[in-house]
Amino acid sequence: MILANVRGRLRAQDFRLIALALARGDAVRRARYERLLLEQGPDPLLDEPGLLEALLLIRSLVVPSAALFAYVAVRHTLLASGVTDRELADYLAALVLEFGDHDRHARLRRADDQTYRYLVDMVGELTGMDDTGERGFLLRVHLGNYSLWLAGLFPDYVESRHSRQGGPDLPYYDELGRQGYRLAAEHRLAARFGVADIYRTAAQRFPTLRVAFNRLSDRVFFPHVATQEKILRNL
Repeated sequence: MILANVRGRLRAQDFRLIALALARGDAVRRARYERLLLEQGPDPLLDEPGLLEALLLIRSLVVPSAALFAYVAVRHTLLASGVTDRELADYLAALVLEFGDHDRHARLRRADDQTYRYLVDMVGELTGMDDTGERGFLLRVHLGNYSLWLAGLFPDYVESRHSRQGGPDLPYYDELGRQGYRLAAEHRLAARFGVADIYRTAAQRFPTLRVAFNRLSDRVFFPHVATQEKILRNL
């Protein structure tokens, strides 16, 4: 299962790159950021205003690791939306990394024969399922994760399918995503794995998270894609 562990994957070279990117060639500024890391730990440095822009501007052979870029992109986008919970940002960064790997977004686990492409299939399987079992728990989590992944990072696809084929709209994903995280937070295994509070917060703030992911998609992942839906979102 996905855990909030991206910050824990960061290494010394990641923090050296942060100081280098923020300093923008100024040795004094670089020394100040390195001192900040030593004195206060990584979180203030990772939250430094302008860090995401600095990483996006890097034009060299040294590039951010996937873990560093994912965490900073998610964390700073959430901060701009008023979501300050670091553990939630860490979890959602892990979600972006995990679901970005081939067809992982369609599976409850990496090694799982069954795939899910539609929310209605997840809801249907949950109906009458054993509430205490591991698969039921993972399915609830996946309902939340997949809703946020698809409607958050691919809103144009959702809206296009809605307008042309009568598919579900973004509020539909908001509602089922919120329901999935809420049910997951209430499951006994959520407390066992230490993720109940993360799921609970994600359920409470799901529409805000989805809109934040829309901005992340527009600004970072698909900045050069122009659609009518994107223009309307950014008015």
